[in-house]
Amino acid sequence: MVYSKDATADRAFLRDILGFSSVDAGHGWLIFALPPAEIAVHPAEDNDRHELYFMCDDLRAEISTLGEKGVRCSEVQEARWGSVTKIRLPGGSEVGLYQPKHPSALARTLN
Repeated sequence: MVYSKDATADRAFLRDILGFSSVDAGHGWLIFALPPAEIAVHPAEDNDRHELYFMCDDLRAEISTLGEKGVRCSEVQEARWGSVTKIRLPGGSEVGLYQPKHPSALARTLN
């Protein structure tokens, strides 16, 4: 769930820029369909934060496509687990895009 100071703009971004389909569940709930997903659990001293990353096969191509739509991405960072960039939703929340260097758990579920 994404809490937003500008839910209308964030919904438009997810729908029109990222291309996610949605359903209006009523009472202010617009639910988006996302591609298959993975979740990682990492040890930490504080457990009151979560990060959202959209995984992609070709990060540079995604950055180029988003750039054509006027989306600015942060500089790509190389992490041990993948190549990463961040984008800011219109409501101010930050989400990441990454191209993994690790094996995907999805391969086990999609076969």
